[in-house]
Amino acid sequence: MDFSAIGKKIKELRKLLGMSQGELAEGICTQAQISKIENGDVYPYASTLYLISQRLGVDVNYFFDIGMTPRFEYVQEVTEQLKQARRNSDYRTIKQIIDAEKANPLFTQNNRNQQILLWYQGIYEHAANRNKKKAIELIQKAICLTKKTTKVWSEREIEMQLSIGAIFFEEHEYENTMKICLDARENLSLLPYINDQTLFSRISYNMARSLTRLGRYEESIKYCREAIRGCIQKDNLYLIGEFHYHIGYNYELLKRIKEAKSYMEKALIIFELQEDEKYIDFISSKIANWE
Repeated sequence: MDFSAIGKKIKELRKLLGMSQGELAEGICTQAQISKIENGDVYPYASTLYLISQRLGVDVNYFFDIGMTPRFEYVQEVTEQLKQARRNSDYRTIKQIIDAEKANPLFTQNNRNQQILLWYQGIYEHAANRNKKKAIELIQKAICLTKKTTKVWSEREIEMQLSIGAIFFEEHEYENTMKICLDARENLSLLPYINDQTLFSRISYNMARSLTRLGRYEESIKYCREAIRGCIQKDNLYLIGEFHYHIGYNYELLKRIKEAKSYMEKALIIFELQEDEKYIDFISSKIANWE
């Protein structure tokens, strides 16, 4: 492992945050130790590296990736391209990226990097070929590349769990989606520190949607309200408009139109503030019909 590369990145992040070596070291180690780590003179203990990563606001795996993978920025860029293609449902691009990188030593010789390609290959297999069995097998294989214990799941492994849950949802297997989400929720609760605060929202939203499809509207409303409280407490507004809309949708299905309209109006305000056009016209039309 290239600890000098890790040390340089720690120094870069520390300076970016306007933090002194003493401030970074406080409660973790000595200022002299931080200096030696940044200069690549000593190898930090894994526990020390973890505490440093928390203070700098990054996942500890970020440092391991830098230390073990040459041209880490290239791998990071490929990962971002895959994420963007998935957000845009551009599965042709996902396939092109996977085909271009599957023989690249940066991916074949590093389990965490190879995991990314397998994960997205599974996503592509279901989205493009509707092959549920193969898609799930690929994602499970990806999880196994880094899964060394049944007790603790990493954030990325939980995300891959959710990808399997999404496949079940698209196949209308809502009970299986619920099981995956409940497991993911439990695994997330065991993590001492969570970098991606949207994970809880995504799990809750998938659970709420599945419960609605199962006709369990009141339970769906409960999870949405719980998620909204969590969003507010953590100052994370991801999916908060969708949660308000989904409560309104559940009330609509329950024929409680007054309550449905109230939540739809709140959702509309949020989407307008976020300039999220895909919901605005639809919700506006729905409210106008009720009026």
